[in-house]
Amino acid sequence: MLSRGWRQLGDLFRFRLGPRQFVLFTGPEAHDAFFSAPDDQLDAKSVYQFTVPIFGRGVAYDVAPEVMAEQLGFLYPALQDAAMQRSVRFMFEETSRFADSLGEEGELDLPAAMNELTVKIASRSLLGQEVRDQVDEGFADAYHDLQKGINTLGFFLPRLPTPAHRSRDRARKHVAELFSGIMAARRQAGVRPEDFMQSLMDASYGDGRTLDDDEITGILLTVLFAGQHTSGVLATWTGLELLGATSYLARIREETQAIYGETGSMDLEGLKQQVTMENAVREGERLHPPLILLIRKVLKPMRYGEYVVPEGSLAMVSPAVSHRLPHLFADPDRFNPDRFAPPAREDRQHHYALIGFGGGNHRCMGKHFAYLQVQAIWTVLLDRFDLSLETDVPAPNYGSWVTGPVTPCKVRYRRRAEGSVFR
Repeated sequence: MLSRGWRQLGDLFRFRLGPRQFVLFTGPEAHDAFFSAPDDQLDAKSVYQFTVPIFGRGVAYDVAPEVMAEQLGFLYPALQDAAMQRSVRFMFEETSRFADSLGEEGELDLPAAMNELTVKIASRSLLGQEVRDQVDEGFADAYHDLQKGINTLGFFLPRLPTPAHRSRDRARKHVAELFSGIMAARRQAGVRPEDFMQSLMDASYGDGRTLDDDEITGILLTVLFAGQHTSGVLATWTGLELLGATSYLARIREETQAIYGETGSMDLEGLKQQVTMENAVREGERLHPPLILLIRKVLKPMRYGEYVVPEGSLAMVSPAVSHRLPHLFADPDRFNPDRFAPPAREDRQHHYALIGFGGGNHRCMGKHFAYLQVQAIWTVLLDRFDLSLETDVPAPNYGSWVTGPVTPCKVRYRRRAEGSVFR
């Protein structure tokens, strides 16, 4: 419907859903206006109140934008190269362990597998080894129940006592108790591991106030959702598209051999050199952005060209629509990672041609982490296995806020006869 609206009406059009009026901004110039608008004109906090029962009070979209920015700023040390070196090692070790567990051949449900793997990577990289150790002892189930709390009904009525929302609230309490127990044990033992949980335990706001356990839990969950849920979906879509592109798969394996053939181990510098793989991830993001809508509430009338977007309406951009604009991306429905390589560089036409990770002040700061994670996962799996999808690429599941494929989505795998690059 949104694509049809753009074709018929252009880069700005409005429509109604129930009592609410929406306005879609489509194309780089419209994106520029959307992402450049100040928070007191286009407000994210009003829209994303459905996340408050998950993240908790006093964090993220339950606080003023400047406080949220300060809270997310605590994440910067976890995204510096020294911390990213450790994260890449965790990505490699967790994916290798997962590959070892699969045996010689079989079948797996790819979305479930990618969700499981990215939960383990994100929990170990961002939350700490203690949380990672609890993944198979209840944390993964609780986190899955929290994920189910992000749904279309919850967007409009986040406090409605549905079974999914009651499970969400029980899971939130369980996770808070788990995190508080870990923090108490650290303080009692006097240990300070190098992870994001400890960074928050040691952090303080600009006014000198330290964070309490509820705030730390909320920020950890905010970062975990931002860093895991979308990454799991992006890893799934990227893999599905790659499995149908055999000639491109061969090039990825050649690149893997060239970069890691001598050392037999993965590191941050190696991943940065994997341009062929990175372009495949970016193409996965273009064709299948995990978030198909980014929404803001219009607090003040907003002018765009000859039009005025009225106060009270909901303004939005749709990566799923904008990433398939034919005047920006040649043959836009085709999987073609080389569109990001010279000489095409189709994403370089405008800084908002590709918006899968948002833009402006609310651009996802974990984009680099997500790219590296998906690259690491598929570099290891393609090195170990020949994989095949026995059906066409499945349709998107629009029933979830983060849009993965319709499940189940089965993939066959067989361990490769050739020797693995990674020892």
